[in-house]
Amino acid sequence: MRLGDERESGNIEDRRGSGGRGGLPIGVAGGGLGTIALVLVALFFGVDPSVILSGGGGGQPDAPVARQEGGGSPDAADDGQRRFVAQVLATTEDVWTEAFRRGGNTYQPPNLVLFSGTTQSGCGTAQTATGPFYCPLDQKVYLDTAFFREMERRLGAPGDFARAYVIAHEVGHHVQNQIGVLRRVEAERRGMGEAESNALQVRVELQADCFSGVWANRTQQTRRVLEQGDIEEGLNAAAAVGDDRLQRRSRGVVVPESFTHGSSAQRVQWFRRGLEAGDPQACDTFAGQP
Repeated sequence: MRLGDERESGNIEDRRGSGGRGGLPIGVAGGGLGTIALVLVALFFGVDPSVILSGGGGGQPDAPVARQEGGGSPDAADDGQRRFVAQVLATTEDVWTEAFRRGGNTYQPPNLVLFSGTTQSGCGTAQTATGPFYCPLDQKVYLDTAFFREMERRLGAPGDFARAYVIAHEVGHHVQNQIGVLRRVEAERRGMGEAESNALQVRVELQADCFSGVWANRTQQTRRVLEQGDIEEGLNAAAAVGDDRLQRRSRGVVVPESFTHGSSAQRVQWFRRGLEAGDPQACDTFAGQP
């Protein structure tokens, strides 16, 4: 991506140096499927599952902050990652501010929390092992940039645009929260069986993938930031975090009824749909087959 001198978002809450390293290894722990798969597999690129299981919804967003918390100081490589994250986040703010404006609404951007190891979120403890996620209760995205290395080494999804896709996907969940999708879905899931509830959550995740494609389309139209190979990186990243691929990698068996994010093919399909259309109206994953 050619971000050059693109502005950096001020909505970065930098907690690196305030938390310890550690936690579970990235991947799916052993044991049965069902709830374990929901809680662990779902932690790749999604809404925090504790919120989905126990209720969500949004409060009032915190005021934008841009600060370094704790006693540590990031090294040069981490400072580069911070700048990249802040620049990508700024492009999402511009895209969704304009999209909401056209609809006669006001977009309230999320804060993005950078942390190392562990930190507290409105949805409980965030760990490196859980991967990036969006918490509707405090309307923040949580990200340990160490996950980007895991994407490349363990998931085979390298590249700056693959990392940008992760950020745009999580911001997509914030968009869903702003327009009421997460609250409606949570209400519908009450009383559902596990398989039916999982299937509804898949539609939530695929819509966030589609929204990330919309972001890529509109950012390219206004800024021409994409380079040769970027789209392939994004499509590869979407495929790498499909439930079928993650389950096959972690336990050698695929159980579709336990999917919470969608198959690799579905994730690629919806990211591509948003990318080609550039229109949030094309992202209705709740109508027909996902």
